[in-house]
Amino acid sequence: MSEKTMQAVMAEEAGGPEVLRARDVAVPEPGPGQLLVRTEATGVNFIETYQRSGVYSVDFPFTPGSEGAGVVEAVGSDVPDDDAVAVGARVATAEASGTYAQYFLVDADKALPVPEDMDPQIAGALPLQGLTAHYLVRSTFQLTPDHTAVITAASGGVGGLAIQLMKRIGATVIALTSTPEKAETARGLGADHVLPYENFAEKVRELTDGRGADVVYDSVGKSTFDESIKATRVRGTTVLFGGSSGQVPPFDLQRLNSSGSLYVTRPSLAYYTLDRDERTWRWGELMDAVNAGELEVRVGGTHALADAAEAHRDLEGRGTQGKLLLLP
Repeated sequence: MSEKTMQAVMAEEAGGPEVLRARDVAVPEPGPGQLLVRTEATGVNFIETYQRSGVYSVDFPFTPGSEGAGVVEAVGSDVPDDDAVAVGARVATAEASGTYAQYFLVDADKALPVPEDMDPQIAGALPLQGLTAHYLVRSTFQLTPDHTAVITAASGGVGGLAIQLMKRIGATVIALTSTPEKAETARGLGADHVLPYENFAEKVRELTDGRGADVVYDSVGKSTFDESIKATRVRGTTVLFGGSSGQVPPFDLQRLNSSGSLYVTRPSLAYYTLDRDERTWRWGELMDAVNAGELEVRVGGTHALADAAEAHRDLEGRGTQGKLLLLP
């Protein structure tokens, strides 16, 4: 009997986007506690460009992707008897592997339930960036209506969702963007103030009567981190959660003292989704916001699975707004 095959995107070695090529491979079998999901949409994220290029170490040949949404096709042994993860259920995840493919495997406890009537593209676009925005504003720094927050890359996937979640809480939001078009997007999402990157710390101080922001969320990294520190109030928090401009070099902790006894943290999603209860809470709040019409999930572009290299070029060119998806 012939083995069932699927199309998957693979990189045989580290390099530029051109190393990503579609291949016919065997459909994987779910192991204990796993689900086999037929992919409806795959999220494209910066971490995959770091893995593909060799910035982050992975074993080659390598099929990228941790995020996706689709329909459960088969379940492995030891999967709970639960309609949410049964064959035919719709699920999404930010914690799978090899999602640049027509099918992928995910642990059942890392699969998030997707309503039957939800657009597959929305389901595929929300998990990683939505859960990231949620932990930033609800856990890494617990925002209240009294707080002022700065967010970099404000028109991007995480930034746009974070603005909306922060405004849902009632905080004051200062958005940083690089172009007039992106500034307009940030305003449309609810930002109270929108600033360019040049000398933004001084402008944040002006907007806060010299006090500074309670929290600065920085995903740009190398080119913005010093200004982020300067924009943070005494005993405030700087949250470095990405490095789209490059990684921040080694940092002298005495700067935190001289800058006002600041807090700095470098979080990641894995440590804010430690168990199913935490995932369920975060995903549930995101679903509530979407269903209430208070969270717009923006898809910035779609590509066929075989065009993954082009998706990486678009992402690294930083000309996109919202989420990039691969559609098998």
